[in-house]
Amino acid sequence: MTNKATLWKNAASHIVLTITSIALVFPFVWMLSGAFKDSLEVVQMPPKWIPSQFNFDNFLEIEKYFPIFHSLWNSVAVAVISTGLQLLFCAMSAFVFAKINFKGREALFFLFLITLMIPMQVTMTPLFIIFQKLHLVNTMAGLILPGIFSAYGTFLLRQHMIGIPNALMEAAFIDGAGYFQIFRKLILPLSKPVLATLLIFSFMSSWNNFLWPLIITSDSNLMTLPLGLSKLQGRWATEWNILMAGNVVSFIPIFIVYLFAQKHFIKGITMSGIK
Repeated sequence: MTNKATLWKNAASHIVLTITSIALVFPFVWMLSGAFKDSLEVVQMPPKWIPSQFNFDNFLEIEKYFPIFHSLWNSVAVAVISTGLQLLFCAMSAFVFAKINFKGREALFFLFLITLMIPMQVTMTPLFIIFQKLHLVNTMAGLILPGIFSAYGTFLLRQHMIGIPNALMEAAFIDGAGYFQIFRKLILPLSKPVLATLLIFSFMSSWNNFLWPLIITSDSNLMTLPLGLSKLQGRWATEWNILMAGNVVSFIPIFIVYLFAQKHFIKGITMSGIK
């Protein structure tokens, strides 16, 4: 009786997971299909999953609305640089909070975590005023700098580093290593799964960021891809096939990053203590 109940329970779980997976994948499949349809077929009812003729001109038509390749390069530069710096700064601060004892460490970390409760929308106006006084408006630095800080990333890495045995550090101290060598040769290699997890989160956040680039830049040469894609949404009408083609272009880099980091992703979440 117990085996039968377990069998039904497993079957029900698989059915629920299958339906959920289909629901999550459906928008991506529809986006990919619509990117190759013409303007009439994309709104045809009942809808067709496979285009009658694959129309690759949709991707070329995007250039009529905004310089997609230049915007793509801007987004890649901003996302790569801000993600790399965020990983570095979060790893260093997490190492200090996890492995270096100093007076007031826990209180300082508590204050550090409080910043997680402050929405980015609240800080944008004062941040813009500061950047304006520093002459960072309409600059690449103005796009990148806000993304190099992450209290969540520091917390994620700290949770993992706490689990690294202190005996390893003590052995390294005996061998004559300093804090910098321990951080570079011991802590970072042991934190690769969690760093890969944070890399995905950070890259996605930077890549999809729309509001801050909209505020800090007015120069079309600094336009990022999310800003450009907004130009595909017409005021009175929208070419949905071209909009979907633009979204496919935007989706590909994130998908590539995930493919390279996916083997560490689940392991990183588990090792960080975030369930």
